[in-house]
Amino acid sequence: MRRRQESAPVVSAEGFAVIATNVRRRFNDREVLRDVNLTIEGDEFVALLGRSGTGKSTLLRILGGLDTEYEGDVLVPERRAVVFQEARLIPWQRVLANVLLGLRPGEDGAGALKAKGLDALGEVELAEHARDWPLTLSGGEAQRVALARALVREPQLMLLDEPFGALDALTRIKMHALLQRLCERHRPAVLLVTHDVDEALLLADRAVVLVDGAISLDVRIDLERPRDRGDAAFVELRHRLLRELGVEERPPRSTVAPSEASEADFETTRLATTSPGRRRSDDPTPPPTI
Repeated sequence: MRRRQESAPVVSAEGFAVIATNVRRRFNDREVLRDVNLTIEGDEFVALLGRSGTGKSTLLRILGGLDTEYEGDVLVPERRAVVFQEARLIPWQRVLANVLLGLRPGEDGAGALKAKGLDALGEVELAEHARDWPLTLSGGEAQRVALARALVREPQLMLLDEPFGALDALTRIKMHALLQRLCERHRPAVLLVTHDVDEALLLADRAVVLVDGAISLDVRIDLERPRDRGDAAFVELRHRLLRELGVEERPPRSTVAPSEASEADFETTRLATTSPGRRRSDDPTPPPTI
C-alpha cells in the first residue's frame, strides 16, 4: 500500500462521491483504521456509527483532506465541506463573514458573493442575524451558521462530525428536520459521524458500523419518510445496530407514559454509545454501564 502525503485526489468514477479502498491509519503503535473499504454514491446519505475511539472521525478527516498520513486509496470530490460538533465560528467576525470565510469574489464581484452568503443564511433561517456576533447566538443557531458556511461552498460531499451531539434534545430534532430539507434541496453526498442510532435511522440511506477500526456492518435503511420510531421495521433495525455496537437496551419503565418513554429511550441510546467524556455538560444523567 502507498502512503499519501497529499490530499485525496478528485473522484473519477461516475456516480460515486467516495471510493475508499483498503484504508489504514496508525498512530504510533495503535492501528485506528484497518483495511476500510467504503463507497458513497453521488447523492447518498450515509451514517457512520461506532463507539468512541473506533476511528469514525479519523476516517472523516481523511475524506476531508485533513489527515493525509494514511495508507490505501481514497477518491473524493473536489468540492467538500466539513461541519464539526463545535460550530468553530471566529468570534471577532460577524455571522456573514464567518459564512464567507475563505471565499473570494468571482467575476461577479463582492456583491454577488455577499448575496450568496445571505441566501445560505436564509436557507437556515438566520438571514436576520447576518451582522450579529457569534457570541450572541445560541448553540443551535451557531450550528446553523456552520451549515450555511458548508452550503455556500456548494459541496458535492458534506462531512458531518457529530454536528448535533452537544445540542439539547428539542434543538436536535429541529436540526434533523432542517438537515433533511437542505439535503433534499441540494442533493450532496453526506457522511454523518454519530453515536446516535436513532439519528442514523431517521436521516440516513445507509448505516455503517465501525468496530475496532474495521467496518463490521453496512446496512441499507429502506424505510419510508418521514420515519417513525414506533414503526416495527425501525425498531428491528435499531435493535440490530445496537447489538452490533454491543449495547443491550433496557425496557422502558412502566411508570413512563408512551410518548415520554420514546424520548427516554432515544436519549438512553445516544448516551449508551457515547463515552462519558462526550456527554453534554448540563446532562445530569450518569453514564450507563455497558
